[in-house]
Amino acid sequence: MILCIADMLPPELLQEAQALFTGSHFVDGRETAGWHARGIKHNLQIAANQPQAQALQQKILSQIAAHSVIASAVLPRRFRPLLFSRYETGMSYGSHVDDAIMGRAGDQANEVRSDVSFTLFLSPPDSYDGGELVIESASGEQVFKLQAGQAVIYPSTSLHRVCEVTRGMRDAAVGWAQTYVRDAGQREILFELDTVRRAIFRRDGKSPEFDQLSKVYSNLLRSWAEV
Repeated sequence: MILCIADMLPPELLQEAQALFTGSHFVDGRETAGWHARGIKHNLQIAANQPQAQALQQKILSQIAAHSVIASAVLPRRFRPLLFSRYETGMSYGSHVDDAIMGRAGDQANEVRSDVSFTLFLSPPDSYDGGELVIESASGEQVFKLQAGQAVIYPSTSLHRVCEVTRGMRDAAVGWAQTYVRDAGQREILFELDTVRRAIFRRDGKSPEFDQLSKVYSNLLRSWAEV
C-alpha cells in the first residue's frame, strides 16, 4: 500500500525544516548506504550529530507518529532517526531496496526492522527539475514529486529510486518505521476496516454496526500484532 499525505507538516514546522538546510554541515550520503547501494547513491545528508538536526527530527517524528493516517495505516511501533537529504544538480539515487534491519548489529535498543519507508518532501516542486521518487510495484512504476510538507508512505520491501536532479536542489527527510503488524497485506486490511468503522461512528455514533466492526478489527489486530 502506497499513501500520499498532504498535511504531514504544519507550516511552522515546514519552515523550521527548510531553515535547517541553510548553514548546516553536510556529509556524503554514501556514509549511511548499505554495501550494495554505495555505488548508486549520490547525495548529501545533514550530519546526524548536529544538535539542531537532532531536535528537529524529534519534532517531526512526533508529528508523524501522531498523524491519524499514520497511526491507522502504519501502526508504528518504533521509528529510525530521520535522514535529512539534499540532491544538488546532477545527483541521484539508483534503484535499491532499503536494508531490512537498521541500526548497529547487536544493539537491540536501536535496531529497527524496516517495514514502512517514507519520504517527506521539503522543497517546492517548481524549485527543481527531476528528483522524482519512483517506486516499483507489480502494477508498474509510480512517480512522486509532492508539494513541500507532503509525504509518501510505501512498503520498505519496494524497489525505488530518486531520479537525477537536473536543476536546483531537492531537500527531503526520509525515515523508516517498524510496525506492530509486519505483513503489508494485513496492515491494509486493518486500515480499511478502521477507515470504515470511523466513518460509521461519525455518521451514526456508537451503533451495533460500529461495535461489530470494532470487534472484528480488534480481534484481527490481536491475532496479527507483535508486541
